Amino acid sequence: MDSTIFAFFFIGLLTTTRAFDPCPSLKPKSDTSDLSIIHIYGKCSPFSSPKPSSSWAATVLNMASKDSQRMAYLSSLVSTKPKTSVPIAPGQVINIGNYVARVKVGTPGQLMFMVLDTSTDTAYVPCSGCANCKSTMFSQNTSTTYGPLNCATSECAKVRGLTCPADGSIIGNCLFNRSYGADSFSATLSRDSLQLGDDIIPGYVFGCIGNVSGNSIPPQGLLGLGRGPMSLMTQSGPLYSGVFSYCLPSFKSYYFSGSLRLGPNGQPKTIKYTPLLTNPHRPSLYYVNLTGITVGQVKVPIAPELLEFNPNTGAGTVIDSRTVISQFVPDVYNAIKEAYRNQTQGPFSSLGAFDTCFSVTHEDVAPKMTLHFTGLDIVLPMENTLIHSSAGTLACLAMASAPNNVNSVLNVIANLQQQNLRILFDITNSRVGIAREICN
Repeated sequence: MDSTIFAFFFIGLLTTTRAFDPCPSLKPKSDTSDLSIIHIYGKCSPFSSPKPSSSWAATVLNMASKDSQRMAYLSSLVSTKPKTSVPIAPGQVINIGNYVARVKVGTPGQLMFMVLDTSTDTAYVPCSGCANCKSTMFSQNTSTTYGPLNCATSECAKVRGLTCPADGSIIGNCLFNRSYGADSFSATLSRDSLQLGDDIIPGYVFGCIGNVSGNSIPPQGLLGLGRGPMSLMTQSGPLYSGVFSYCLPSFKSYYFSGSLRLGPNGQPKTIKYTPLLTNPHRPSLYYVNLTGITVGQVKVPIAPELLEFNPNTGAGTVIDSRTVISQFVPDVYNAIKEAYRNQTQGPFSSLGAFDTCFSVTHEDVAPKMTLHFTGLDIVLPMENTLIHSSAGTLACLAMASAPNNVNSVLNVIANLQQQNLRILFDITNSRVGIAREICN
């Protein structure tokens, strides 16, 4: 899944522990399949540009300003294996923000930093000859295992925006287009090897991008971690048993500290779960049942129908890896804001996307926030609740109201609220687990 949104790009790099070298090697260790995550602006980042803003807070504010577009995209969607772990960290690269994984495509494998997206299925990468692509491109002509798919394949019918010959010919390549706000790309549905850590998935189906319009398409591609038929979990079959988890480090982290962990082995032994809900109209999204929110010791008065899961309208709550700050339908957010302000000393001001900012001298009385799910309560660490101004004089509630339009029915738990938590997706058993874990 994609949009013009800033969420955070995290580079998948393998973690090593050398006292004399704070930056781990990019070369995978032979005795582990853990994939590391780092911030694109971190000291260990392999990217020299773009440069960060004057402070990490300003960078977050800049990226969060694009969340409305991400929300619009989410709303538009109505229609026994050893563990493999990929290092991840916070960072911004290629003009959009997201967590990215170190992935190899083709034979021999070509390194790509692909965005992790829990709300998208079909993977895609920019290919050689791509018009308007501005970053590393996959050279399909040098891969011995690459091949385009034609219109007769079953996978072609699963791609949205399908374009096949009008005369009914089945020999033409399967072409499709995809739009993200004002931006779009066209691609050829293709098949090639995908390597994650030491694991190789042969014949992986993805979009080979041939043309890009706009600046918001992830420059090195996207890895779909959704629940649909074209996602990594579906295409990997029994390899990962439909199980993966990630731990996103703080935006302020410099080093390779987070991880994308694939497969049931090596997952937390002690973790509480909440059921996954299935929406046939939005099969890729990870819906959960958010039953309420507590601010401090006060249960926020929220009408149940504002949180209720409704597959017909798409209403409910989803966990998303690319939206930056959690957003709630207006009536829910206003109730949260009022409860928060009642327990925090003002005066209050606005800063970018945040409308509840106050002097940091009052931060010690700021209340904690608890998210209540069916069978699971999560007390958010303070760093998951507040963001600070560049000058460090203001602290702001890092949540917002969803766009107030006809499609504004989704509540989204975003990546700032997920940092330093292990989020485990068990598709096979239809559940999501959440546990505290320090990724920094």
